[in-house]
Amino acid sequence: MAPILQVRDLKKIYDGGFEALKGVTLDIEEGEIIALLGPNGAGKTTLISTLCGITVPTSGSATVGGHDIQTDYRAARSMIGLVPQEISLEPFEKVINTVRLTRGLFGKRRNDAYLDEVLGKLSLLDKRNQPTKELSGGMKRRVLIAKALSHEPRVLFLDEPTAGVDVALRKDMWEVVAELKKSGVTIILTTHYIEEAEAIADRIAVINKGEILLVEETATLMARLGRKRLTIELREPIQSVPETLSAYDLELSEGGTDLTYTYDTHQEKTGITGLLAELSAAGLKLRDISTRQDSLEEIFVGLVQEGAA
Repeated sequence: MAPILQVRDLKKIYDGGFEALKGVTLDIEEGEIIALLGPNGAGKTTLISTLCGITVPTSGSATVGGHDIQTDYRAARSMIGLVPQEISLEPFEKVINTVRLTRGLFGKRRNDAYLDEVLGKLSLLDKRNQPTKELSGGMKRRVLIAKALSHEPRVLFLDEPTAGVDVALRKDMWEVVAELKKSGVTIILTTHYIEEAEAIADRIAVINKGEILLVEETATLMARLGRKRLTIELREPIQSVPETLSAYDLELSEGGTDLTYTYDTHQEKTGITGLLAELSAAGLKLRDISTRQDSLEEIFVGLVQEGAA
């Protein structure tokens, strides 16, 4: 089965010569959640705007469910739901009417039973007759999602859906996204919150300066690029790392009580056994040892820095 979204060598060059997208190629499978990560100005919103028909690409192609975004625009756009960054709702209109209007704009017949089902999944059913101005920020974002789902799309774009939302509401939104995936909706998520991608995305695409640096399953990316750090707590502080340990590139903490050793778990030998023996030979006594793996944020920063080099 072909991917539900196929992007081939997509480019966008604005007047003045700025190249926002530099030949993006990407396949997204039906029913998956893919997180698009990148710093400000990386091209995330331009890519989404282009795929949704808001911006016209300079060259390249993209299809949604087999429909070309330019030559078969209406069919392609009808398969897409878009939740923008900005909250823009008619403040005095009821929630249900707001959602009905969006459904109508896509030429869909009125179906309150379906809309009530959507509102129920988003914990908005008891708010259906309230003016949107009476809702909290988190609830307004849910209304945006309801609007995006009103015409029964198969692909949902979430552009910074939890921006400005507190931690509790953010995690609540993650549950909403997980439920949408269960119903078969394909989700493309842009976010500045690395933990968001790590928590809910099946795959991660890293974009910088208009180019996709990599696309990989979240767990595989963590395993492939994540390094482990061994922290050695000493019984007595030291002023500097002994010369005999220079081969291990140890990092000494400011107080002189902790040594940090970074190693790759995929190497045949981690060097830990030799390090511990050398520590003992140097007369250093250990209080404790702990390990941790790099977070996705640390991996992401490293990838962007490499791409900028």
